[in-house]
Amino acid sequence: MSHRNIERAKDSASESDRDARILKQGRKLFIREYDKQLQQLQSLLTAVQMKPILEDLQQCYRIAHTLKGSAPVFGYLRIGKLAEDMVRKWEWTLAIEKQNNELLLSTSPVHESIERTVELLLELKMELDIGLTEIQMDEETDPVTGSMLRALKSRILLVDDDDALRSYLTRRLQLDDCVVDEAADVESAKRLLREHTYDLVTLDLMMYPQSGYELFDFLKEDPTLKWLPLIVLSGRDDISDKVRCFHLGADDYVTKPFQYEELAARIYGLLKRTRNFEQLAFRDPLTGVFNRRYFDLQIGLELQRIERYPAPISLVFIDIDSFKNVNDTYGHHVGDLVLQGLAHLMQVNLRSTDLLARFGGEEFVIALPNTTVDQARSIMQDVLDKVRVKPVAQNEGQTFSITFSAGVAEWQAGITIAEWVAKADDAMYQAKQQGKNRIVLADLEDEGAQFTKLVAHANAQLQKKKLLIVDDDPILRAILISQLEHLPIVITQVSDGEAAWQLLSDHVFDACILDGILPGLDGFTILEKLKTDTNARSKDLKVLMLSGKKKEADVAKGLLMGADDYMTKPFSLVELENRVKQLMKLD
Repeated sequence: MSHRNIERAKDSASESDRDARILKQGRKLFIREYDKQLQQLQSLLTAVQMKPILEDLQQCYRIAHTLKGSAPVFGYLRIGKLAEDMVRKWEWTLAIEKQNNELLLSTSPVHESIERTVELLLELKMELDIGLTEIQMDEETDPVTGSMLRALKSRILLVDDDDALRSYLTRRLQLDDCVVDEAADVESAKRLLREHTYDLVTLDLMMYPQSGYELFDFLKEDPTLKWLPLIVLSGRDDISDKVRCFHLGADDYVTKPFQYEELAARIYGLLKRTRNFEQLAFRDPLTGVFNRRYFDLQIGLELQRIERYPAPISLVFIDIDSFKNVNDTYGHHVGDLVLQGLAHLMQVNLRSTDLLARFGGEEFVIALPNTTVDQARSIMQDVLDKVRVKPVAQNEGQTFSITFSAGVAEWQAGITIAEWVAKADDAMYQAKQQGKNRIVLADLEDEGAQFTKLVAHANAQLQKKKLLIVDDDPILRAILISQLEHLPIVITQVSDGEAAWQLLSDHVFDACILDGILPGLDGFTILEKLKTDTNARSKDLKVLMLSGKKKEADVAKGLLMGADDYMTKPFSLVELENRVKQLMKLD
C-alpha cells in the first residue's frame, strides 16, 4: 500500500471513529431524554383524559413529532415508527383554532387518538426498557467472548439480503460495542465502503440481483480496500465455494446456520491479528509508542488539516540526559527499562490527541495539536516535574531516576517539516548547553512578526462563516454540533422559532439548519418572514430545512418558500455535513 493510500485510509479511519463516538454518546443522551419525554406524555394523557385542552393535545403531537424525527438518527427505528403512528393520530390538532372544550369533544377524534396513544405508549415504554438494557450491557464487563470483541471497538459492515439475520447480527454486535452498518445488496455495500472506513466486512454469497462474488472484484481493485478483512457467511456448505472464496481473498468462511459466539470469536481473532500487524508497522517494539515512520506520515496529515482549518501546533524534541552513562554503568537492559518507563510516563500524562513517537536512540518527539508554544512548554514542564520526583524504572530492587532536556517549536507557515524538527532539535541542544534538565523554546519571532501573526489570526476568526441551528430537540442539536464543530465555522443554536427570528433579525448568518415544526414560529413561517421582511439582516442566508414531513408537496413547499435544501428525518449525519459544506462553500 502506498504512503498516500495509507494516509488516506488513516484519515478516513479517524473520521469514522469520531462519527462512531459521537453516535454512541448520542444514543445514551437520546435514551435519557426519551425517558423524560415518555413521562411527559404520560402526564399529558392523564390530563386530557379528564379534560381535553387543545394546547395539551398539540403538545402530544409535538413530542411524537420530535421522537419520529430524532429516534431513527440514533438507530432506534422501532421508536421512530411508533412515534410516526402517534403523529398521524394527532395531526388533526394542527388544523383546529382555539375553541371551547365542548366543541372540541364533539367535532374531533380526540377519544380515538387518546385510546391509540395509550396503546402506543405501552410499546414505547417497552422500547425504553430495551434501550436501557442495551446501554447497561454495553458498559458492563463480561468475561465471555463478547467482552473480548467489545474491547476492540470496531466498525463492521454486514452485507446480507436476509433482513432478519442482518438485524439480529447488528443487535448482537452493537451489544459488543461494535459500530455496525448494513447493506442488503452489493451496490449499497459499495456505496458504504466509499463513504466509511471499516475494520471488517461480513458477506453473504447468495444475494439478488448481484451475488456476493461481485464484491470481491470491487475490493481487490481498490488499493485502500484490498487488505480489508472479509468473512463469508454462506448457506452453501460446498467445498468448491469455499476454495473459490479463499482464492478470491476471503479470510474466513462460516456456514449458516451458525452460533453467534463462534462468529464473534472469528471476528475477534481476525481483528486482533490485523491490529498486531499494524503494531509491527507503526509501533516502536521496545517502548510501544509510535515509531518515526508513523510520525512522518501523521505529521504530514496534521499540517494538511491545519492548512484547511488554521490552528496552532507545537513540536517537542526530547533527549534523555546522560543516557550513555546509564547504559555504560548498568547495561543496555537497564537502559531499555528507562526508555520504556519514560515513554509510559509521557503517554499517561499527554492528551489522546497528542502524537508521541520514538525518534531514535534516547530521543522522542511529540506533536501537540491546537497548542501554542507557551502552552506546550507548560505541558512539558508538568511532565518534567513528574520525571524529577518519580523513578521511571526498577531492576532487582534498585530504582532509576532520570531527567531530560527538551526543545519546543511552534509551526510557522512556509517552513518544511525538516526545518520545523530542526528548530525543536536546536532548542533541545540549547537546553543541554544551559545545564540540561530543562525546556527551552525555539527562537521567537520579532515583535513585528508576532503582531502580523496575531492580526492574521484575528482576521481569520472574523472571516469564519456563521451557522445557526434551530431545532427544539436538544439531543439532536448536540449531535449536529458535535458533527459540525470541526469545520471552520461559528455555530449558534436555539430551540424555538421566536428566538430564531430574533437572532436572524439582529445578526448576520451565512447558513441556517431549520426544523419544520417548532414552538412559537414554525420553520415555514420563518421562511416566509425571511422572504418578505426587509429588516432581516441575513440577506444571503442559505437555509437547509430538516423536517419529518416526507411528502413531495411538503418538500416542494419548503423549497418554494425559500429553503435552499431540504432533508427529511431520519437523515445521514455524513450527508448532512456534506450538504452544509456545499451550502456554506467550505470545500
